[in-house]
Amino acid sequence: MKRAILLMNMGGPNNLDEVEVFLNNMFNDKRIIGAPKPIRAMIAKFITYKRKNEAKKNYAHLGGKSPLVAHTKELIQNMSEIIKDASVHMVMRYTPPFATDVLQHLRDVDEFYAIPLYPHHSSTTTLSSYDDLYETLDKLNIKAKVKVIDEYYNDAHYINSIVERIKESLQGEDPSEYELIFSAHGLPKRIIEKGDKYQKHIRRNVYHARKALMSEGVHFFNTHLAYQSRLGPLEWIRPYLDDKLKALEKKKVIIFPIAFTLDNSETEFELEIEYREKAEIFGFEVYRVAKAPNSHPEFVKCLTKIYENMKLS
Repeated sequence: MKRAILLMNMGGPNNLDEVEVFLNNMFNDKRIIGAPKPIRAMIAKFITYKRKNEAKKNYAHLGGKSPLVAHTKELIQNMSEIIKDASVHMVMRYTPPFATDVLQHLRDVDEFYAIPLYPHHSSTTTLSSYDDLYETLDKLNIKAKVKVIDEYYNDAHYINSIVERIKESLQGEDPSEYELIFSAHGLPKRIIEKGDKYQKHIRRNVYHARKALMSEGVHFFNTHLAYQSRLGPLEWIRPYLDDKLKALEKKKVIIFPIAFTLDNSETEFELEIEYREKAEIFGFEVYRVAKAPNSHPEFVKCLTKIYENMKLS
C-alpha cells in the first residue's frame, strides 16, 4: 500500500515573475469570481493588470517571494520525520507546485490523503483546492482512493499551537496590559449569505482559543475578532481590522492571524507593515503580530493526528 499526503494551500509567488501568475490564477478561479468563464477571464486579466505592480512592490519587501512556500517545506520536513508510511507533498492552487506538477509523479500511489492548510471550511479555499485536485486526477486518469477532511478549527493540538504563539508574542509581559485581536482574512458578505461556513468556523475557532488561553491563565484586557484583506467595492464581513484598532481602549495590542496556519504576505506584509503604519497613526505604544502556527510542534501533531485518523475512516 503506497500512500501520499497532500498539503493543500493557495500558494504564493516563488519569485517576482510569478506574482502575475498568482493574481491571474486566483481571479480566474470560479470559486472566487462566479462569472461565466470568458467574462471571468477578462475580469481576471483586468484585475491582474491593475494590481500586479503594487503586488510586486509588496513582495519585494519580503525578499521577492512569499514566505509561505518555505514554511510549507519546513512543515513537510517535520511531518516526514514522524510519518513513515506515507510521503508528504505540497499542492498549491495558484502557483507552482500545481496539482498537475505533483500528481504526475505519484501515479503509483494507492491512497491520497488531502489535508487543506485551511482549518476553516470555505468555498473559496477548501472547495477550490478540492475542485482542482479532482479535476487533475481525472485529467491524469489516476484512479487512486482519495480521503479528505473539511475542517479542523477545533483540533486540540491546533488550538495549542495558537496559544503557544500568542504566549511567545507576549514576551513574558502581563497580558492584562494588552488587547488581543484575532484577525481573519475577510470575505465578501454575499458569499457568507449564500451559506459559506467560513465565518461560523472562524468564530468557533476564536471561542476555543479564548477558552484555552483562559485555562492557561492568560487573561488579556480584552479579546476581539476582526477581518482584514478586503478588496473592491463590495461589502465584506465586519468588523474591519482598521475600525477595530481605532476603537481599542488600550494602546498595546497583539494581533494573531487566526485564518492562517502559515505566515504569508497577508501576515508578514499586510499585518506587519501596512497595519503597523496605521497603528502608529492611531497612537499605539506597542503593536505586535504573533506568528502563525507554521511548523510549531503542536501544529505538526495536529496534521499527523488528522492523517492517522483519516487512515482509520
